[in-house]
Amino acid sequence: MRRTGLLLATAALIGTVSAVLSAQSVFRSSQHDYRVVTVAENLMQPWSIAFLPDGDALITERPGRLRILRQGKLLPNAVEGVPQVFHSSQGGLLEVMPHPSFATNRLIYLSFSKPGATEPQAHTTLVRGRFENDRLTQVQTLFEAQHTGRNHFSGKIAFDRNGYLFLTVGDRQVAPEGNLEAHPAQDLANHHGKIVRLHDDGRVPADNPFVSRAGAKPEIWSYGHRNVQGLAIHPDTGELWADEHGPQGGDELNRIEAGKNYGWPVIGFGVNYTTGLAIHRGTHRDGMEQPLKVWVPSIGISGMLFYTGDRFPQWKNNLFVGGMNGQQLSRLTLNGRQVVNEELLMQRQGRIRDIRQGPDGFIYLVTDDRDGKPTPVYRIEPVQRLGTQ
Repeated sequence: MRRTGLLLATAALIGTVSAVLSAQSVFRSSQHDYRVVTVAENLMQPWSIAFLPDGDALITERPGRLRILRQGKLLPNAVEGVPQVFHSSQGGLLEVMPHPSFATNRLIYLSFSKPGATEPQAHTTLVRGRFENDRLTQVQTLFEAQHTGRNHFSGKIAFDRNGYLFLTVGDRQVAPEGNLEAHPAQDLANHHGKIVRLHDDGRVPADNPFVSRAGAKPEIWSYGHRNVQGLAIHPDTGELWADEHGPQGGDELNRIEAGKNYGWPVIGFGVNYTTGLAIHRGTHRDGMEQPLKVWVPSIGISGMLFYTGDRFPQWKNNLFVGGMNGQQLSRLTLNGRQVVNEELLMQRQGRIRDIRQGPDGFIYLVTDDRDGKPTPVYRIEPVQRLGTQ
């Protein structure tokens, strides 16, 4: 009877714990169990989140608002001093990024689509300003892309270990037709489909790969891109990695090197929307880089993160990528530059737009809605597995 009572009590305890875990939306993975906690709600088309040394977080909303998350609460008023943005379809206020020395210089960087005389003439633009007393002042334009089109502004920002700033510029959805080799993303005389490299004050580094080439834009670091949506520095090597939103099928993960051509639209793995007809000449060509990984079908790839924290020790140096169309979060295990495993962690939690590691070591997810309905920012926290210490 004692054994039976003990078994029943244990079963009841397990059932209680399971019910609690279920109520906290616990997700199972091969190495860590975790819960998803809402940290901010009712954001309108949020695009990016950045963390400041004082514990605040800044969140961009594409209509043109920069919001402050302070002590777990989203302040009602937007930050004053943000430049006017062109907000339509994929355009608007995009990335926010603090300077690596923000604690001493109070500088933050914003990318956005700057209004033009007509819709196609909006430009991917980079500014920086001083963020003090919840205001943005002394705003300077550091870069304005020379490109026109409908969408694909891109706008991701990353600082490398040497303090150089990288900014992604989309191909503006210029249709790939006719002579693919003449597509603007293949032309160094414009900023369509490029990643640019700048000093933190907007000056062009003297060792950029095309500085001395006549007719080439000196800011260009790499080219042949479609619409880069994730950008991160590898924690061990310091290399720049990017994920790129392909057409129907063909999302890519790439390691970005100076002067390299990443092939769009000459080579790739996607097809035309709706028709399914071929776009590219093929999937390989000499002188054009191959992706480290391709997602076919497309997941609507978005933000990416190399995890370096201690909250999830088994995930250290793993790469996380989000999906908008797939509404998913994937974890990639790497062996050097090779992707050796992919684990699908989450689905149907919303269109994941940005992924960032907070100073607390947790993983933060920005979600948005295609139709502009309010969406939350989530935090991923570890959950101790039953029977472990």
